[in-house]
Amino acid sequence: MMKVAVTGATGFVGSRLVERLQEEGHSVLVLTRDPNRAKRVFPSVAFPKVEIIAYSPLESGDWQAALAGWDGVVNLAGAPIAESRWTPERKQEILDSRKVGTQKIVEAIAKTDPKPSVLVNSSAIGYYGTSETMTFDESSPSGEDFLAQVCQAWEAEAEKVKEVGTRLVILRTGIVLGMGGAIAKMLPPFRLYAGGPIGGGRQWFSWIHRDDFVNLILKALTQPNLEGVFNATAPNPVRMTEFCQAMGQVMKRPSWLPVPNFALEMLLGDAAKVVLEGQQVLPKRTQASGFEYQYSTVKPALEQILSEA
Repeated sequence: MMKVAVTGATGFVGSRLVERLQEEGHSVLVLTRDPNRAKRVFPSVAFPKVEIIAYSPLESGDWQAALAGWDGVVNLAGAPIAESRWTPERKQEILDSRKVGTQKIVEAIAKTDPKPSVLVNSSAIGYYGTSETMTFDESSPSGEDFLAQVCQAWEAEAEKVKEVGTRLVILRTGIVLGMGGAIAKMLPPFRLYAGGPIGGGRQWFSWIHRDDFVNLILKALTQPNLEGVFNATAPNPVRMTEFCQAMGQVMKRPSWLPVPNFALEMLLGDAAKVVLEGQQVLPKRTQASGFEYQYSTVKPALEQILSEA
């Protein structure tokens, strides 16, 4: 059994990861800015193997010593990217929450003895930039836009953990599908017979089912031969139109009413790029590692998720 510390544990992916770690008998240390919220999400009666401590993700402090003796660290923390306009202050927050947040985790690992043997650090497929025509895999170069720059800075901080002998796995994550997250935002218009593609519909939608993402994190934690960058995306990305058609079929609703570009741009400004421009990302290294997807195509993934709605 492992002892695993998790940041971002109360989030959409983190909460499911903590559940799975406990189900499999591992001990979990939740690092959180809001211990009271974490105690509500992980009540001690239901989560006896979960320990909760307060931390300041952008500051050094006593919390860093708590990582001593833990086997692995999963760093999922980061400010939401597409939920508000990218003002200069918001862009700085997005960058700092990832770059400085990871820097402080690596600093903590470097200070501790014994050190965690592995850091699983989140990144994003925004690393590659956007394109309607190109295909990207783990060997592709980085893009040049804001999100690509954020991912480069984020990963550069994580890379420093190798200097102290800790194994590093970086997971470049696509759109994570589960009950909540992006699906929760798309459900209301489909239920009202007003669902449809966002923007032109030809942009690529590289996705992964939340259970597959959690399984990939568990594999990264427990298999010492895994190192470096892996794309946390399903092997069959789809265009936005195809994704919405699948959603409409599963919900037995029409899927033709598009959300126009200008509506999103008015609401989100530059942040609309996240959904209006996509990228076709393939998980070549992930598949080569022998990872087996439960949900490799989008319709079965949506059928499972929407069965919970």
